[in-house]
Amino acid sequence: MRIVITGAAGFIGSHLSERLLDQGHSVVGIDNLLTGDLANIAHLSGRDFVFVRHNVTNYINVDGPVDCVFHWASPASPIDYLEWPIPTLKVGALGTHNALGLAKAKGAKFVIASTSEVYGDPLEHPQKETYWGNVNPIGPRGVYDEAKRFAEAITMAYHRYHGVDTKIVRIFNTYGPRMRVRDGRAVPNFIAQALKNEDVTIFGSGSQTRSFCYISDLVTGILALMASPLNEPVNIGNPQEMSIAQMAELIIKMTGSSSTIVYKPLPTDDPQVRKPDITLARTKLGWEPKVSLADGLTATIEYFRKKMELT
Repeated sequence: MRIVITGAAGFIGSHLSERLLDQGHSVVGIDNLLTGDLANIAHLSGRDFVFVRHNVTNYINVDGPVDCVFHWASPASPIDYLEWPIPTLKVGALGTHNALGLAKAKGAKFVIASTSEVYGDPLEHPQKETYWGNVNPIGPRGVYDEAKRFAEAITMAYHRYHGVDTKIVRIFNTYGPRMRVRDGRAVPNFIAQALKNEDVTIFGSGSQTRSFCYISDLVTGILALMASPLNEPVNIGNPQEMSIAQMAELIIKMTGSSSTIVYKPLPTDDPQVRKPDITLARTKLGWEPKVSLADGLTATIEYFRKKMELT
């Protein structure tokens, strides 16, 4: 297939590009490099991969046939969408509209990266796809949460009204190589601080929970959904739940760090719990995560160790 990926130079987008190339597909990667990094896709040079630097909030033009559009463009870390609130809203709304327009014009499948953030600070636990969420639309996180909720709404509208074959991936916390050292999310923050023997910073009490999925498992789930007949949202994540404090302690231990944990105030509307119900993915896609936390963290720590030696 010939596949277009927006956000191709980002953490997940670059892994998705690589896997699709490995499967023999042709990839057109689009990114404006707001949070993406050309280093993430440098190793794809010389393969059937074309990179286009473009902001997808503007009209997207791709010559020739397109079989599938993966819309992955968006800031995804709280430090990013708090720094760029309007671009985050625009890529969720205008960017999704433009990417859907490309899929419709080409008669292509459309797969969008949604997020567990559509559930907000959930009152249901674990979170099923049928849960409508508990989101503060005017809070600081609302720029990301509501951008993704709108993106899901317009995606389903294109499916129902225009007949576009759409897929919605609700991604839960994912980690792995190619995350940025200063990403702002728990795993890269903790690893970077631990490797430098700095204080490891936890926001809030550390009792809040997350469920961490390794990048290769996530990509396998995304591609399983792409190949399926499903059009409704599907949770893709690891249901193994742990507290933020447990993750920090584990990373300090695995890095052999002398870091100590310090606590800072919890950001506004930060979710207290986060755990996917993956019954739908298990039963309809035959998917569940395979990579253990120990193996995933070992690979991620090694990547960060090498990355930080170069910077």
